[in-house]
Amino acid sequence: MNTLIAYFSYTGNTKGIARQIQGLTGGDLFEIRPAAPYSQDYDTAERQGRKETRDGYRPPLAEQAPDLSGYDAVLLGTPNWFNTVAPPVASFLAENDFAGKHIALFCTNGGGGLGHIPTDIKTLCKDAKLLDGLNLYEDGGAGAKAKIADWLKKNGLM
Repeated sequence: MNTLIAYFSYTGNTKGIARQIQGLTGGDLFEIRPAAPYSQDYDTAERQGRKETRDGYRPPLAEQAPDLSGYDAVLLGTPNWFNTVAPPVASFLAENDFAGKHIALFCTNGGGGLGHIPTDIKTLCKDAKLLDGLNLYEDGGAGAKAKIADWLKKNGLM
């Protein structure tokens, strides 16, 4: 199965998980980045993210995703931002055609779990098949690699 690992990471936790997934699957990595980066000041970025999420804002992205036609599955990484995907991930989902694709969510969070992220992805990607998601607290801790491997196997991605 040809796999794209697309992720947005603010603190680096989601990026670290994406790299571990790449090591286990050999999939292609794509970092979803907003054209205007978020402030490095956490409180400022949190206020902006909260407003963008509340308003349904989808920021322009720094670069377009690779052509998805060559991929069977997209492993989608996002931090939980106010119980949904981070706004750049919403932009990525809205700007691309996921018809017939398998989407496997991996979500890093500070205690909010998956929130309503799976439902929001289903809304944005009606013609995709959403696989079971992976919920990881912050960077996943010492057992992250085993949790990731189990998740990949459960979804038939490894």
